[in-house]
Amino acid sequence: MVDLKSQYLDIKEDIDYSIQQVLDHTSFINGPQVTTFKKNLEDYLQVKHVIPCGNGTDALQISLMALGLRPGDEVITVDFTFAATVEVIKLLGLTPVLIDVEIDSFNMSISALERAITPNTKAIVPVHLFGQCANMEAILNLAKKHRIHVIEDTAQALGAEYIFEDGTTKKAGTMGTIGTTSFFPSKNLGCYGDGGAMFTNDDELAVKLKGISNHGMSQKYYYDVVGINSRLDSIQANILNTKLPYLNIYNNKRQQAATFYNRAFTDIDSLITPKTSTFSNHVFHQYTLRITNGKRDELHEYLKSQNIPNAIYYPVPLHTQKAYAQEYRDEGNYINTNTLVQQVISLPMHTALELEQLEFITKTILTYLK
Repeated sequence: MVDLKSQYLDIKEDIDYSIQQVLDHTSFINGPQVTTFKKNLEDYLQVKHVIPCGNGTDALQISLMALGLRPGDEVITVDFTFAATVEVIKLLGLTPVLIDVEIDSFNMSISALERAITPNTKAIVPVHLFGQCANMEAILNLAKKHRIHVIEDTAQALGAEYIFEDGTTKKAGTMGTIGTTSFFPSKNLGCYGDGGAMFTNDDELAVKLKGISNHGMSQKYYYDVVGINSRLDSIQANILNTKLPYLNIYNNKRQQAATFYNRAFTDIDSLITPKTSTFSNHVFHQYTLRITNGKRDELHEYLKSQNIPNAIYYPVPLHTQKAYAQEYRDEGNYINTNTLVQQVISLPMHTALELEQLEFITKTILTYLK
């Protein structure tokens, strides 16, 4: 699904040098490379504060902790996503409210969000799934109306841009109260281990986020709040520093591969290609098709038999998972999610896809479906 080795070999000399710099300096935790990466990512995102941390899940948890939410407070997020988004809500004793997504964009349904807001709603966590932004203007308007915080889960969409109705643009993760991301190796900007970050334009909130991520310390050995230990190490920071200037190039290569896929699959009635929203570009962390003839699972197995990597993101809705099942749930609230888990299949998507590979993948699928 992802060719990390080819990507590494393209910039091997720079990557090796960046690692050696840290080994020579021996400041493995909170070294100068972390500060440099923080500043470079702030410049790229045009956001006031980037707070690096240990991984994307911690970024979500620290963000919720910094908002001062209390057990029982409701946090609305989507049913069709990776479990980390709802996992941290449960871990903090908050009440997750899972809602449906749009059938074509896979992102948060605005009508479902409106219905789900109650006086107990304290935060909304839209997930910019597969590489494009949720409808942030509508989400932010509802959040402002009801005085609710917005935490953007940008783990799959770093570098995507949102276009507001007035024509202004902002990067994914910079529009809400806090943005979060993951630098897991397979992400559009990935390190060679675990890593994550939070973004905010709020000065006071930035101080809280930084403190919580470092055991709750405001200064060394002075603990203002209960925190956790979640830091981006210097080697990973310097690897990300090396790769950050390539992020737009990497995203563009993904978009080119997606265009090839789209053109190849134009005339197949039983196949729906990903829709790019009018208000967001798409950086294609995943290229996800919908197979509407009921043969998704058969296609999944056939592609495996042809040595073509593919994956189903996601096969089971969160609202039916044992850990997150909601009491008194109404399946009528999850019509789109229940449909998508039966239809979606993701194809190889990375920066090193070659024309020969794309042709083989698409011809194999077309032969099977026609």
